[in-house]
Amino acid sequence: MSERSGESNSGLDCTRFGVVAGQAEQCIAFFLPDTFGMLPFISAVEPLRAANRFSGRALYQWRLLGSGQANAVANNGMALSVDQGIDDGGRFDRLIVCGPHEPLHYSDKRALRALRQFAARGTLIGALDTGSYLLAQAELIKHRRCTIHWENLPGFREAFPHIVVSSELFEDDEGLFTCAGGTASLDMMLAIIGQDHGPALALQVAELFIATGSRTAADPQRRSIVERAGIHHAGLASCIELMEANLDQPIGTAELAAMINLSVRQLERLFRTHLQTTPTLYYQKTRLRAGHELLRQTTMSVLDVATAVGFTSTDYFSRRFRILYGYSPTEARKRQSAFQVSS
Repeated sequence: MSERSGESNSGLDCTRFGVVAGQAEQCIAFFLPDTFGMLPFISAVEPLRAANRFSGRALYQWRLLGSGQANAVANNGMALSVDQGIDDGGRFDRLIVCGPHEPLHYSDKRALRALRQFAARGTLIGALDTGSYLLAQAELIKHRRCTIHWENLPGFREAFPHIVVSSELFEDDEGLFTCAGGTASLDMMLAIIGQDHGPALALQVAELFIATGSRTAADPQRRSIVERAGIHHAGLASCIELMEANLDQPIGTAELAAMINLSVRQLERLFRTHLQTTPTLYYQKTRLRAGHELLRQTTMSVLDVATAVGFTSTDYFSRRFRILYGYSPTEARKRQSAFQVSS
């Protein structure tokens, strides 16, 4: 099948990704495992099409690689026809792995072997969203640094404790390029286009997609607690940030208050006024939600999950979990397994 190509601010971070600036036309392969994320994929392909359009020539071509079927089905149920299987060979300048919905349980050894073979031939390997899981399973990250979607960060750290994973929008370490997914794919591709063909072209592409506020790799994945929770009291925001950063060893209310120069009574009043709860209950709910994510993303035992989110008693963790979610931690994992089978 034929290769695909698109139509014919200086603040962009364009100094990454290991390919010599100004080099000739490139062919980029996208590996689409079933349940791949559609938004990260589209956000990576469209900038390439736009770069071709503005330059008036085919700077980039791309091919879609699947797992052996004629179509790859995205996490939203849409199917895309692929050009070839990932193990059908070929030569590409870059190969980008689009992350599947449940990466922890990805088990296509044939695809993982093909990824290793591409890397051995000198293909630059990258990943979008949860694609870093597949690179880790294929042992392609090793001593290098990567990033992943913030929602999957705790589970990835538990699954691969030896890998340095950041919360950056995108990373490049010795030619391994990864991004957090979502619209961070656009940010990463703008940086790649800028390095390959100059910041002026990258800026044209950014403006086409109304990406006027160009983000660098170091920009945060998530909004601040002030924006997420609508909290405009600096002390309360600082307290919540301390809670989120200390899930495994919870800090007592009195110590939290002292750390932000408030009395316990003042802190309790802030939580009651702005969040209609107490510091203790808010902290506990935050830890339980983190535990729910670990149950979803890892194979950790309930005991290990409870410990990881600061509960010294599995029974107490299970009771509080059931009150919050309406089912036990064990049932939560069964629900996740049932979802994987049905999807």
